Amino acid sequence: MFQGAAMLNLDAKGRLAIPARFREVLNEQGVSSLVLTGHPHRCILVCPPPAWAAIRDRLLPASGLDLQTARLKRLLVGHAREETLDANGRVLVAPELRRMASLDKTVWLVGLGDHFELWSDAGWSEQQEAAFADSDEPLPSALADLPL
Repeated sequence: MFQGAAMLNLDAKGRLAIPARFREVLNEQGVSSLVLTGHPHRCILVCPPPAWAAIRDRLLPASGLDLQTARLKRLLVGHAREETLDANGRVLVAPELRRMASLDKTVWLVGLGDHFELWSDAGWSEQQEAAFADSDEPLPSALADLPL
């Protein structure tokens, strides 16, 4: 399971060094590549291939005649790239994905269970501020009994 946020830097070639704590989990799972694709929230979805397959296999059978579904397919499946981790545990973030998520040098890799999100520094700050602003709002009904 992936959890926690790590502030990292992309190198000059657009590669991201996956932190050791996450690489250990990937190694335990026998994962040597990651699938990166666009996310509707303007970050990058980063998944081990099995987690990506579950998303892709649920999305692809949905009707492309529905405009919102077609747009989601184009974003998620149309931009998906499987990238192999190099010997130093780095993965390439393609230029078009970096542009889509406004990624510069400083980025945030956020573990969310079976996958990650990759955020620009500014985008992650905005997400945090939005979460704090929502703190006075009632929880969504599906989480109403969350013991916090």
